[in-house]
Amino acid sequence: MTNADVVRACFASYLAQDRAAAESLIAEDFVFTSPQDDHIDRAAFFERCFPTAGRLVTQELLHVTPTDGDDVFVLYEYQLRTGERHRNTEVLTVRDGRIVETQVFFGGRVPDAQS
Repeated sequence: MTNADVVRACFASYLAQDRAAAESLIAEDFVFTSPQDDHIDRAAFFERCFPTAGRLVTQELLHVTPTDGDDVFVLYEYQLRTGERHRNTEVLTVRDGRIVETQVFFGGRVPDAQS
């Protein structure tokens, strides 16, 4: 699998809430950072962040762009059960077929098509 394939598979495991698949893709020394979580470890990620997929109706990966190194940039759009749509960007670092770090950058709300 390419680094981009690993990232796509991890996003799919999140949406499916397939923790076993996610655990196989996320390294033991994994670090997760977002505006709400500052360098949390793998255990905290699986406790706090992984179970949140139920709040989503859809999530679409708009761009999955690998770098020349270990990083993969992802731009995605998701719709919440409230109807709101948002976009975020993540940078995921993949080494030896496993994600070792995720950095999330929250985007804004995506206006409705009628707006």
